[in-house]
Amino acid sequence: MDRLTSAARLMIVSDLDHTMVDHHDSENLSLLRFNALWEANYRDNSLLVFSTGRSPTLYKELRKEKPMLTPDITIMSVGTEITYGNAMVPDDGWETFLNNKWDRKIVTEETSKFPELSLQSETEQRPHKVSFYVQKEKAQDIMKTLSKRLEERGLDVKIIYSGGMDLDILPQGAGKGQALAYLLKKLKSEGKLPSNTLACGDSGNDAELFSIPDVYGVMVANAQKELLQWHAANAKNNPKVIHASERCAAGIIQAIGHFKLGPSTSPRDVTDLSDCKMDNFVPAYEVVKFYLFFEKWRRGEIEHSEHYLPNLKAVCIPSGTFVHPSGVEKSLQECVTSFGTCHADKQGKQYRVWVDQVLPSQVGSDSWLVSFKKWELSGEDMRCCITTVLLSSKNKTVADGLTWTHVHQTWLHGDAASDSATWFF
Repeated sequence: MDRLTSAARLMIVSDLDHTMVDHHDSENLSLLRFNALWEANYRDNSLLVFSTGRSPTLYKELRKEKPMLTPDITIMSVGTEITYGNAMVPDDGWETFLNNKWDRKIVTEETSKFPELSLQSETEQRPHKVSFYVQKEKAQDIMKTLSKRLEERGLDVKIIYSGGMDLDILPQGAGKGQALAYLLKKLKSEGKLPSNTLACGDSGNDAELFSIPDVYGVMVANAQKELLQWHAANAKNNPKVIHASERCAAGIIQAIGHFKLGPSTSPRDVTDLSDCKMDNFVPAYEVVKFYLFFEKWRRGEIEHSEHYLPNLKAVCIPSGTFVHPSGVEKSLQECVTSFGTCHADKQGKQYRVWVDQVLPSQVGSDSWLVSFKKWELSGEDMRCCITTVLLSSKNKTVADGLTWTHVHQTWLHGDAASDSATWFF
């Protein structure tokens, strides 16, 4: 949260599985559409929050499997853990708050008396969360009895049933909604209350998110029956909560447009990015646009037209340089020439390119330094490099776009390609 010096323009708080991430979409298209929209239009002045039932272990596993962006804040284990930034620094104040009338040992003792409860994996058992699997038809009776027994032993707990099988026991003050309320209160105390907040979910443990005052909400099209039933009973007449007609991340994009929270057309949905009319120079959009062209070129979705490479050379200054992540330095013009030889080399293959944490900084009256992570997914192989580019508007109009004067890349966590020659820009 310290990245922003003032209130966020928009804060999106989204569940992951079957909300931001569509496990039935092998191409991850809706997620990639959201990624492009967020990085081009929102990253610089907004906050992205992932709120998941997953433990830190399973959350990190998902990040290795899917083309996900890096959030500013991560809420995990059904709202019992809040962390900040890339280093995932824990919120000690939240942990202290959750200790009130909570004793994990007593919870374990009482739940052991219910043979119908089957413990989830060890990774899902957290300091303020005990998780089980239970058959749907037995869930309500067990929750009622268990809640009474724990209360008799002096605990104040919350039992959440979601997904038709998951039963989580948390401190009463925990949960996705309570964690969001805590965040909003913290931001407000710092004078950084977001102008708008959009909560996004698909299952029962997301219901609390839609109960927070002054927060917009979207239940994605594939929302589970338990969440729809909650909505019908509790928020049917709330115009700030909608049931999208689009699945997962596409439903989130739909909600941004529905509530008029900002731009809602993903650059991935623009047929010809060169026709995009901008009112001023937007370095983040230029970066997103450049790498979308890069992907489409290699996938063969753009014809090998005579004007594309000259246009690409035109946006790269003749004296510009590219430092390859291997350390080799080349001219940008030479890189464009090499790039021309790889047209459609990924056609028919699972190949995607996306950028993450695109953060521009104006370093002169007509120049910007933009840092970001550039990711490539090719089949099962996912690689990333830390990238810094210097863009210039000198002698350019907004219609011309920015000129690329320097690109520098380094591999992230030893992600070096086995064949470095296949890594362009």
